[in-house]
Amino acid sequence: MEKDGKSNLEEVVSIDSEEDTTPKIGMEFDLEDEEYLYYNIYAGYVGFSICRDWLNRSKANKTTIISCKFCCFKASYKKEVAYDGKKSRMELRYGCEAQVVISRQKNGKYRITLFEAKHNHEVATLRSKHKLPTQRKISAAQAAEAELANRSGIRQKLVFEFMSKQAGGRENLGFTLKDTSSHLQSKQMREMKEGEAFTLIHYFEMRKSENASFFYEIQLDVDDQITNIFWADPKMVVDYDLFGDIVCFDTTYRTNKNHRPLTPIIGVNHHRQTVVFGAKLLYNETVETFLWLFQILLKAMCGKKPVTIFTDQDLAMAKAIVEVLLEPHHHLCQWHIYQNALKKLNTYFQSLNSFAAEFKSCMCDHEYEDDFFQAWESMLDKHGLQENSWLIIFEVREKWAMVYGRNHFCANITTTQLSESFNSRL
Repeated sequence: MEKDGKSNLEEVVSIDSEEDTTPKIGMEFDLEDEEYLYYNIYAGYVGFSICRDWLNRSKANKTTIISCKFCCFKASYKKEVAYDGKKSRMELRYGCEAQVVISRQKNGKYRITLFEAKHNHEVATLRSKHKLPTQRKISAAQAAEAELANRSGIRQKLVFEFMSKQAGGRENLGFTLKDTSSHLQSKQMREMKEGEAFTLIHYFEMRKSENASFFYEIQLDVDDQITNIFWADPKMVVDYDLFGDIVCFDTTYRTNKNHRPLTPIIGVNHHRQTVVFGAKLLYNETVETFLWLFQILLKAMCGKKPVTIFTDQDLAMAKAIVEVLLEPHHHLCQWHIYQNALKKLNTYFQSLNSFAAEFKSCMCDHEYEDDFFQAWESMLDKHGLQENSWLIIFEVREKWAMVYGRNHFCANITTTQLSESFNSRL
């Protein structure tokens, strides 16, 4: 298989018929791998998968292969395994004798010395050939498309279905959903060795070697992949011990290429200057993630809990605060509440000049609970909002109405603006 002194394996790959790729005794190849690829191309047209059965190496040079046998992946026999004494696993191997044997010649080339084409089992149909192990392959273009979609946050299953439609069906795609997942995981592992994760951990270890009080924690998933990261330097820990009664907690995006939430933990000192108590890179914003986050915060800060914590209207975060922190008074950011009201009740804000003032008054002005109740009911009756679904925020009024917050220390803070300002500067 030689042309102008070079292997024409690339031409072989483009052959379109089974007859053209059928191995023949006497065919020669420059490399043992070339014969493997050639036989695999033939197997793809026929509808079976191949494997190396055995090989013999030179005694003088262990890297030199003297002879080798490639066979159908159903060549050997495999014992059935019973489950619960009732069902047995479907037999996958049948002692198939389809094979190719090659041997090294004096000229250094590998010649086919034996070829058996007959199978003792049914081969794969056209619609199922793409599931054969040695026929599944993701091209460079397909890999790039999957990686781009993954970085954009698109689910792997949706990417796979879209690429299948582009190819005219799954059978034309050349790989399975599992192959997509394996490729992305392998890429992540390669990048981790000398990528962002490696650099970050190296930095943490360097800081910890300089000062043993430097704290960091990394959470891994079931596949030992990094999910969440928390760190706090010694100054952050000391600041939290002194000023950690008030904590502003917010998530921000667009600070890293993967758009993972960066979560700085912010407070104020005795001069009302912003201080940072710690930072986290989160994989997502689920209840489980926030549970881990608050548990690690307490671990880093020797168990000290804040008196008051400010957040936005994140339900997952609220559940985690109740379960882990328990004691702190949870305030919702009044600015977020007002902005959400502008979106949900936009018609009333635009058409009624008095509505904005009345809503804001309910949030900030009243000193007694009875006055707050009366003003709230008056606003609902006046504008016909008794059945408005968004105004169920009344059920969590203790978290946003100032009439309830006056009895809790909050350093005159009512919003998470501290976090947002810090994010903006960062």
